[in-house]
Amino acid sequence: MLRSVAPACRNFFIDRFANRTSMAALKQIVENNERAQALLDSIKSEAKIQQQLVERRKRELIRENARLAGEIESALAQLVRLEVQNGKKQIAVPGGARGLCTIAAPAAAPSTEAPVAPFKEAKQAKEPKEKKVKEKKPAAEKPAAAAAETPVDVGRLDLRVGKIVEVGRHPDADSLYLEKIDCGEAAPRTVVSGLVKFVPLEEMQDRLVVVMCNLKPAKMRGVTSEAMVMCASSPDKVEVLSPPAGSVPGDLVHCEGYNRQPDAQLNPKKKIFETCAPDLKTNDALVACYKGAPLYVPGKGNVISQSLKNVNVK
Repeated sequence: MLRSVAPACRNFFIDRFANRTSMAALKQIVENNERAQALLDSIKSEAKIQQQLVERRKRELIRENARLAGEIESALAQLVRLEVQNGKKQIAVPGGARGLCTIAAPAAAPSTEAPVAPFKEAKQAKEPKEKKVKEKKPAAEKPAAAAAETPVDVGRLDLRVGKIVEVGRHPDADSLYLEKIDCGEAAPRTVVSGLVKFVPLEEMQDRLVVVMCNLKPAKMRGVTSEAMVMCASSPDKVEVLSPPAGSVPGDLVHCEGYNRQPDAQLNPKKKIFETCAPDLKTNDALVACYKGAPLYVPGKGNVISQSLKNVNVK
């Protein structure tokens, strides 16, 4: 009897435990389904909100596009008006395109005469422009006339006779002389010359020279040089040019065949001396020349070098 009761009790407890386990699993499944449904509902709600936002943005963009289209049409109409006022011909575009042809005739009475009006307006608008061009022509001719009056040649150089009244070595440069030259003015000019290697100091003192007086003053090792001593120059030798006998400080040097009209001061940007320099040379007779025409002091004679022939003068 006891043996038959024991298995029955075991089976009872097993069945009861199994029922409890099944109920727990079922409950878990139900809970999972509820969470899944809630998540699905949340996703649907969020998607609906996103759709509403998209629709709202779409409507905003449509309104914005309409506003921009209106602004474009307004700007286009204004452009057409301005072009018509300036005499530009407008041509109608067939097919109902944008109203580019503001000057076309009304649709009720089409006519080929419509473009004629803007053509006349264009012609009238151009006439004042032609008058303005004519008014500017005299102004354009003035610089040409001024240039013709002052050719770039030796006549623009202020060459004079000077006398070195004082000379010494430059305090800061062994190759430079520092000179005081009487050019016939109220006070002697200070001149810096690179002649130490070519001319002894004793030959510079009290010497008559030819000086170019309208160079722009320039500092040379801290000393402002106010003129330039003209010399005949070869690669190996340099000689100071000599005025004719009887010359005195302040005598003007001329060039045969050229009008002497020196600038008050040469403009370095115009490079007037640099343009003339290649044509300043001594000839076979030792005479300093410009394009073969001798440099001279009126009534006294030519400017010469001591021994250098056919070399540059600078």
